[in-house]
Amino acid sequence: MADGTEFDSGMESGSSSGTRMGRVRWTICAMLFVATSINYMDRQVIAILKPTLQHSIGLTEVSYGYIVDAFQIAYAVGLLAAGRLIDKLGTRIGYMLVMAVWSFSAMGHSLANTALEFGFARFFLGLGESGNFPAAIKTVAEWFPQNERSLATGIFNSGANVGAILAPIIVPWVTLRYGWHAAFLSTGVFSAFWILWWFRNYRKPSDHPTLTSAELGHIYEEAAEEMGPAVPWSRLLGYRQTWAFSIAKFLTDPIWWFYLFWLPSYFSSKFNLNLAHLGLPLIVVYNVSALGSIGGGWLPSPFRRLGLSPHRARLAAMLFCACLVVPIFTASRLQSEWSAIALLSMAAGAHQGWSANLFTTSSDMFPRSAVGAVVGIGGMAGSVGGAIFAFLAGHVLQRTQSYTVLFGIAASAYLLALLILCLLAPGLKRVEFRT
Repeated sequence: MADGTEFDSGMESGSSSGTRMGRVRWTICAMLFVATSINYMDRQVIAILKPTLQHSIGLTEVSYGYIVDAFQIAYAVGLLAAGRLIDKLGTRIGYMLVMAVWSFSAMGHSLANTALEFGFARFFLGLGESGNFPAAIKTVAEWFPQNERSLATGIFNSGANVGAILAPIIVPWVTLRYGWHAAFLSTGVFSAFWILWWFRNYRKPSDHPTLTSAELGHIYEEAAEEMGPAVPWSRLLGYRQTWAFSIAKFLTDPIWWFYLFWLPSYFSSKFNLNLAHLGLPLIVVYNVSALGSIGGGWLPSPFRRLGLSPHRARLAAMLFCACLVVPIFTASRLQSEWSAIALLSMAAGAHQGWSANLFTTSSDMFPRSAVGAVVGIGGMAGSVGGAIFAFLAGHVLQRTQSYTVLFGIAASAYLLALLILCLLAPGLKRVEFRT
């Protein structure tokens, strides 16, 4: 996207037929990017405020783990229903609904004063937030031809990193001036504006008033392409490749959730950083993770130039990322704040590179008609793993006051996941459905 080639090629093809192509679809993509940024801001507020809540309401490590569990369990449950809800209501109404649910839930945290009340708000936040990616992916399918969908998905998905960067900037500033209750309310302002923006501007391509005929034709140019039959989950569970992908997600997704929900308290407890100084370390870590996400998609290319097949190049890239995470086991013993930032940045960037390639293994191993369902199964497995890890983290930190065990698990999870992936799906062998 940086050089604008996707836009320029579209404009040129439209111009050659005498009609301006237009860029309405990219405005839609920008709306998805903003929604995803808000999604990640809302989920990260409580992590940044954890040290504050420990002093103000006596929040313990165990109770915080339960609060994260409430979110993860709801997120896993929501993934089962969100896709069907969006299909039934349509993206225009469905997206507004899930945004409203998670936004009211996020603002509802401002009324909580006990761990149980936070857990209740957090559960509904997870239910609402689980709808963001199914809604965004369906919107991309409606508005982009096949050859542009990966770019559009990459653009809106980068909003996750932007949201994780904005939260450490906004939340401490609001909290120090107006209190922690106001911090939970602040992100709701962004949600309200987005809902109005979406309601006013979003229509299906066939109903959009400003869409040119050239852009409409471009969007639908591959609509007749054979997509293959939908495959039920019960059938997919009979394939080793499904289990390989899901177990890898189960083992490694919780590490990213751990970074999101516990890094602020790690920096606070390890280096005595107060709320005013927490922002910079988190901003650095999540900026590097954004670079890791981009670099992860590029990483198989040099391995292919060495003569590896595409599938082996992907596995080599995943091995490289898994090895980059291993040094994280030393994080609990570091005495330098910037050494910790550098190590955690490398681990977070490596996770995003790993994740980019792990997601792609689903399309390596399955026909396009089954990829969405496989990713849904894997996403649910990752959320369940996240809930288990959150429970473990709360109890380990409450008893030991040390991150050694948790960083040790993080260091080994990726190599274990890669081993299982290779054992269950050697060479990323492709599934061929029998009719």
